[in-house]
Amino acid sequence: MYKKFLSLSSLIILISCSSNDDGSVYPESKKINFVENIHGYEISDSYRWLEDFTSDESINWVKRQNNFTKKYIGKNKFKRGIGEYLEKIWENESISTPYKVEDKTFYYFNDGTFQQSKLMIKDCDECEERVLIDPNTFSEDGTISLGSTSVNNNADHIAYSISDGGSDWRIWKVMNIETGEILSDEIKWAKFSGATWENDDSGFFYQKYNEPNEELLKDINQSPKLMFHKIGTNQSEDQVFYENPDQPRWGWGINVIEDTNIKLLSISEGTDERNRLYIQLNPGEKFLPLIDELIGAYSFIDSKDNILWFYTTEGAPNGKIVNLELKNGSFIWNDVIAESENSIRSVNVINNSFIVNYLIDTFSSIKIFDLSGNFVQDLELPKNGTIGGFGGEIDDTKTYFSVSNYVTPREIYEIKLDSLDIKLFWKEEIDGYESEDYVSELKFYPSKDGTKIPIHISYKKGLKINKDTPLMLYGYGGFNISLLPGFRKTHAAWKNLGGVYAVANLRGGGEYGSEWHESGMLLNKQNVFDDFAFAAKFLHENNIGSEKTTAIIGGSNGGLLVAATMLQNPDLFKVAIPQVGVLDMLRFSKFTIGWAWESDYGSVDKKDEFENLLAYSPLHNIEKDNCYPTTLVTTASRDDRVVPSHSYKFAAKLQEYQGCENPILIRIEDRAGHGAGTPKDKIINQISEIYGYALNSINN
Repeated sequence: MYKKFLSLSSLIILISCSSNDDGSVYPESKKINFVENIHGYEISDSYRWLEDFTSDESINWVKRQNNFTKKYIGKNKFKRGIGEYLEKIWENESISTPYKVEDKTFYYFNDGTFQQSKLMIKDCDECEERVLIDPNTFSEDGTISLGSTSVNNNADHIAYSISDGGSDWRIWKVMNIETGEILSDEIKWAKFSGATWENDDSGFFYQKYNEPNEELLKDINQSPKLMFHKIGTNQSEDQVFYENPDQPRWGWGINVIEDTNIKLLSISEGTDERNRLYIQLNPGEKFLPLIDELIGAYSFIDSKDNILWFYTTEGAPNGKIVNLELKNGSFIWNDVIAESENSIRSVNVINNSFIVNYLIDTFSSIKIFDLSGNFVQDLELPKNGTIGGFGGEIDDTKTYFSVSNYVTPREIYEIKLDSLDIKLFWKEEIDGYESEDYVSELKFYPSKDGTKIPIHISYKKGLKINKDTPLMLYGYGGFNISLLPGFRKTHAAWKNLGGVYAVANLRGGGEYGSEWHESGMLLNKQNVFDDFAFAAKFLHENNIGSEKTTAIIGGSNGGLLVAATMLQNPDLFKVAIPQVGVLDMLRFSKFTIGWAWESDYGSVDKKDEFENLLAYSPLHNIEKDNCYPTTLVTTASRDDRVVPSHSYKFAAKLQEYQGCENPILIRIEDRAGHGAGTPKDKIINQISEIYGYALNSINN
């Protein structure tokens, strides 16, 4: 497909126009014939001008494409019904799992009508709850959202971050919890950062990047600094706590060990799960390396009496727990809880015990150990599903945990750990939805190479499932991220209309530890696309939908998954919905934080990895006059993680190359980013249009 080439580029301007199934012409997409040489390969990129997505030309192209798409979406007979159903089931109370700092309890609350959930506080166990932070006051349309929060040690101040229009950039502010006063402190240009308070609450640490030179939502983000902000001062006075200009791709995380002078510095490289670990024993002293090479993940859990506990994958792909003993100036590592056949999802220390959350075929299993690592007992859970929570201090005897699965809305339980008494604290009650009316099944299917892949299949009881049944297949398959059973109102809308919703747990995720991840990354990435395609084949062979009734959907790395799989298997699906996808695998590292994904994808600078990327890059594997499924590409104008030009270029080329009447559409959301912080009304409208269009295409 690709020729060896020696020259660089040309500048011939062409116009791309093609028609769709009703004979109307797609909006004009200008072509500038641009060719470059990479490792001796001739690479054409005729729509590169769309990478300047803030230019007038690109903005006008977006407007035309959105107007064209709305024409199709407007014909959709399912949109209104989905929207009305979602509005109905959304209007119910929801809360997050509570957590305590000192004697105060914090949680998020939404009565079903708020665009954004409010952060609530109870000042004592017997106190009435009150609103601490209401992000609905940040903007009229709900597009300015509350991000991370961090309560200080005395629980009298909280640092909180704000995102404008879905951007990854954050502004941090500080509030006096007792009075509600917002202090003058303001932190700008923070990204992928929390706020870690100093032991004396004098201030907090955060990660800051340099202010972008040109494009706020486009410039490459590298060389972050670990900063310390002293409360009551201007950001210009903040001190650089740690940096390494020689390592522009290193990122920083810090743990302040309670009631000590000890600080831990975690050094990451992009999205690589492995990290370096340094320690500072006293203020002003040099950081000493504990782990100075990428040999595994090291994550601090808790500490007591000069013993620090860590989760690690070094020599243990499924994870284990170790401790670091500080003794007479020496560092002594000890194994505490050995690796098991199941991967560890999370670890908490509470009631002087380890609460370890294991994954068994994607479901949570909770085991309790003492601080010496001796097994105490399994925790009997009220339901099978995904467990979260167990926050608290080491001596606390009471905490909360949540449970949910694909058909059961979230339930929160209070547990007294000294007696293991469990009682229901809160249950999500949804008008018009009864979990008993739905079923979810876990199946296993063989992929192309015979590897067994888990898949969850959920639907409404009584549904006659056959080859005519609408099927929505979802996947992700990357970055060690596990897709775990959990209730989604949006999925309920699909099932309510007689569809089957299936989630495949592909390689590249973390469901079965680091080895499962590694088998779907770098030169093994094709395994992920095969896993996804074979999920559809398995379902079809079992008379669950067919190539005429199947829609595939995924976002971000999942958008890459959808696009690559549908290009490789165009006859296997009716509808493809790549959302905020990484679609130009030769250019992903050129924008914002894209370079960080090279640990999973590989680098264009290395020939073998470049050739692997080229082999599946969606933008570069569209073949002229092939018939591809009806495709609805979705992105957002303020996505500064996977910049929208990925989707713009892919949609323009696919419209040009499509060889049949199946429509190729793109939907670009305004005042939104990669997904986080999207207000309720936008979510409902997005899903109504996307699911509605998919159902409409399947039924026509």
